[in-house]
Amino acid sequence: MKNRILLTILSALFVLNGNAQGKDTFWLGADISGTTELEARGEKLYNAKGEIRENTALMKELGLNAVRLRVWVNPRGGWSGKEDVLQMAKRARYYGMAIMIDFHYSDWWADPGKQPVPGVWQYLKYDEVKLQIGQYTQEVLQLLKDNDIEVKWVQVGNETTHGFLWPMGRAEDNMEQYAGLTQAGYDAVKAVYPAAQVIVHLDAGCDQKRYDFIFDGLRKYGTKWDIIGISVYPHWDIEAKLEKDYKGTIRDFTANIKHLYRKYGTESIVVETGVESAKPVEGKKILSEIIEAAEHKTDGHCHGVFYWAPELEGGYPLGAFQNNRPTVIMDAFKR
Repeated sequence: MKNRILLTILSALFVLNGNAQGKDTFWLGADISGTTELEARGEKLYNAKGEIRENTALMKELGLNAVRLRVWVNPRGGWSGKEDVLQMAKRARYYGMAIMIDFHYSDWWADPGKQPVPGVWQYLKYDEVKLQIGQYTQEVLQLLKDNDIEVKWVQVGNETTHGFLWPMGRAEDNMEQYAGLTQAGYDAVKAVYPAAQVIVHLDAGCDQKRYDFIFDGLRKYGTKWDIIGISVYPHWDIEAKLEKDYKGTIRDFTANIKHLYRKYGTESIVVETGVESAKPVEGKKILSEIIEAAEHKTDGHCHGVFYWAPELEGGYPLGAFQNNRPTVIMDAFKR
């Protein structure tokens, strides 16, 4: 009982400290949701000196002060299910790192190209799905709260550029329903963590048009959000022919953040970014410029930068590790 009370006091002091810092706190984080699965495969991570490190500890050692953790409804193997997220959240708490929870509202990956409905919700009607979103969101967050985890941010959906829970919540076809589903998530977050900031997250932060489309639609139907999450990936922007080079991405995502504040009165945070792991020196330069621009070229309206899965190697080209060690890319986070 004494330990539980002590944890509660420490968590409260951590939150008060973060709130007191306010806009002076620029969050540097990483999405390390795949850590436990990596460990289960027997893989080990090392720091630059070759010393074995658990991933959360390694991120802290590299200068990060926050982590992002995705949540899937009924995932294969339990990875990124609520119990797995709790385990990772406890590690983040131990190292005094702020926590962002990213609800995909899916059993697997959800992004602009796919937003599949969880199997257990597949045959439900709109009002029933709204109810399930509320109950499920509260259930996951209450588990965290019951274990003395403080949550600073919660994403209602992951890269919902075209809405989520398709086809029911596809924004181009059913904006009102997408807005209603988002509001259900927002209300559920506030019921458990009233002070947590609710994020609506889209991809391609350089493309103002897609942000206007979604947030005009949400505003039209009275949906609430607290902060806008953006993805900043020069590599994918160039591949999609949205930009000619990384400097275009940086120029346009910073302009978009200022635009979003003027239009909606809303702050932003870069919840995903990444550079090519095969070009670490160039990648460090690009990431350093992204962080610098986010912090100093947005009139103070961007509150942090999170790297997506820096430890991921293999088929994914935008990690930041080689041979299970961080490359110089991660040096961009050093203050």
